[in-house]
Amino acid sequence: MFHPISIPFGAVMMFNVVDLKDGVTVEDVELVLGEMCNVVKNNYGDDNGGFIAGQVYRYGGFVSEEGSVGDVPEERDARIKQGEIAIVTFWQSFEQHEKSHADSLFKEKFDALVNFCDDTYELGYEMLWQGVPEDV
Repeated sequence: MFHPISIPFGAVMMFNVVDLKDGVTVEDVELVLGEMCNVVKNNYGDDNGGFIAGQVYRYGGFVSEEGSVGDVPEERDARIKQGEIAIVTFWQSFEQHEKSHADSLFKEKFDALVNFCDDTYELGYEMLWQGVPEDV
């Protein structure tokens, strides 16, 4: 469950922002989130399904001034809808991601999470570069 992941070059990364309803906490959705993630890793994790790995993050409230250009947005700034949770998944292809998410098994678990949300959106990225520190 908490093992290091390895992402092959050329993978597709999906970045899902989950904005919870007022009064709903991350702890309130941990079970449905865990069930949804288990459905993905246990049912779509082969060459046919295309799932490679995933990670879930809680928003930490910090914004990098060193890594930002222009005005640094304030927390909950209207220009940024950061949500409380980010779900990052890696897939062999966007098409495999879409097929898995159209499946009724996944939709049932995702719909349970959506009940706690004001908004959720998922952005897709194609890998351009990856690297690790070189041995000195």
